[in-house]
This record gives sequence, C-alpha cells and structure tokens, in this order.
Amino acid sequence: MPRSLFWSRTDIAGAEHAVLDGGPGLVAHGTLLAVDPIPWTCRYQLAAGADGVTSSLDVAVEGAGWSRSVRLERGADGWRVTTAEQGDLDAALRAAGHPPAGLPGSDDPDRLHDALDVDLGGSPLFNALPIRRLGLTGAAPDLPHTVTVAWVLIPSLEVVPTEQVYTPLGPGRVRFSSDTFRADLTVDADGLVLRYPGLAERADAR
Repeated sequence: MPRSLFWSRTDIAGAEHAVLDGGPGLVAHGTLLAVDPIPWTCRYQLAAGADGVTSSLDVAVEGAGWSRSVRLERGADGWRVTTAEQGDLDAALRAAGHPPAGLPGSDDPDRLHDALDVDLGGSPLFNALPIRRLGLTGAAPDLPHTVTVAWVLIPSLEVVPTEQVYTPLGPGRVRFSSDTFRADLTVDADGLVLRYPGLAERADAR
C-alpha cells in the first residue's frame, strides 16, 4: 500500500513530502522546500530495485529566475549523469551574498562507479536506502557499515561520491556519520527516518 510521509525541517524553514508506492525496493516521488541559502523548491523521483540498489534518480530544483535538473541512471557500466539548466543560479546566490554554486552534475561520472545508493541533500528519506538495502533495522548493533553514495547537493545539483557510515545501535536506532558529522537517527520498522537530529522530524513521530 502506498505511504505518504511528511517531515518538517528543524534546522531551517523547510519541509519534505514523499509518496512511496509500497512495492518491492523503494520507489518514491517527493517535494522539498527550504529557504537556505536562497528559497528553492525541489522535486524528485527515485527508483531502487528489490535488492535495494538505486537504479535512477531524477531531481529538479527551481527558484526565482532559475531552474536546474539532473538525472542519474545506473547501467551495467556505471552511472550516466545528464543535466539541464535555465536562468542563472549563481547570479541569484551572489545577489543574496552567497558564493556561486558551480555546475550541476558530475565532471567524471566514473567516480560514482562504486555507489549503490544515492543521497539528496536535506532529505531524510534517502537515508533509508542503505538502511533498507543492508537490513540494518535487524542487524547486530555496533557494527559499522561503510557505503559510497552519489550525493546530490542542493541547490547546485552537483553530484559527488561520498563515503558514509551507518551503525545500528539497537531497535529503531541507526547512527549516521560522514567525515566529522554524526547523527543518531530514529527509524521505523521499515527503516524510514522518524527523527534526524539537527535536520528533520516526521509528522507522525510524536
């Protein structure tokens, strides 16, 4: 049965609404809204197979006078990354006193070859991909699992390979870390985030 999930951002003004189709794997579409570094709206479509491996991700982000999109599609020989852009995001960022974002996509998709998961900046939904793929809701506690993800930054839509570590802590809890960042996530029985300290809380988490 399809599920509708809603998270409120706890760090800045923003939210995410995702609809999951309820079939095998994780197939979802959703919308994110936030005001940092400038106001933007992001829409995505995600598909991961029954084995948990992501097969495709489409992301489109827009603000006042600009829009960008990126598509990631996994094939037998690795990831294919395609982009499009209208308007001038960097000009909008500079006008708001922020540095430019740079180009969307990846200058070398081969660097993404080891990524079985994707991650979308600011979205608690995407943490579910490695949690579900690795079966961490029922895994032995305190055993770290290191993964490489194709991380899509917002609003630039730059795609970079990033190493992340997921460590089950017991029922309903998984520690997420990347570089010097760490957060202890609260998840439901399906591995979907309920609380992400410092980022978001799901509406039904209370």
